[in-house]
Amino acid sequence: MSYIEWKDKTVGFKKIDVRGVQGNFFPGLKMQAMKMAVGEGLEVIQSFEPIPLYEVMEDLGFEHYTEKVNDAEYHAYFYRTMMKPADKDIPMRPYALTNMPLIDNNLANIAVEFWDLTWNDNRRHLPYETRLLLSLTNAVGAGRMRQATRELVKAYIHGIDSAALDDVFELLAWNQGIGYFSSEIGPSTLFQAYKTIKQMEKKGVGRGEICETLKEKFGEKNPDVKVQ
Repeated sequence: MSYIEWKDKTVGFKKIDVRGVQGNFFPGLKMQAMKMAVGEGLEVIQSFEPIPLYEVMEDLGFEHYTEKVNDAEYHAYFYRTMMKPADKDIPMRPYALTNMPLIDNNLANIAVEFWDLTWNDNRRHLPYETRLLLSLTNAVGAGRMRQATRELVKAYIHGIDSAALDDVFELLAWNQGIGYFSSEIGPSTLFQAYKTIKQMEKKGVGRGEICETLKEKFGEKNPDVKVQ
């Protein structure tokens, strides 16, 4: 369907204003979306274009259309065209972007567009999982273990083999040095997530259960991982 076909229905959409809301508001929004029937919709108001919502809502069977009212007000309309269970649970969306409007609304739009270009643009040559691993190693080099942990969890959930993680940590030991690896990487949340994968795989635990454990132990509930 096109927006023209359901435009007149937007007046009855449930309105959710998330301007000024920092942190992870999406679980609550997603729960409301999942309860909606075909032909119902949501209107999300944000101070920047809510690009990170598009993929997740599309995965639930929603089409979207966004109107820019001004530089600090965007209205995103999500209309459900089919009952579609989420095919993929996309963890750890860039919730920290909601902090940007506190500084400047133009900066918020630049940041979210840069994020979209980096992670979603189909012109990117390297596979998504490879780029996650590169981001992981860059984060370790910059001392950002929080980000590195998030990238590891996302990479595994998106299908990366744990053997690739073995290679990554071997290269970290080589490039960062045994001393740094032992004192900084070994005790980190990043390495704890890696050990969890390896230990559960050794016990024969299925990938699905490992992914759920990673989301529970090293997701947004973990103060050493969450970003708000």
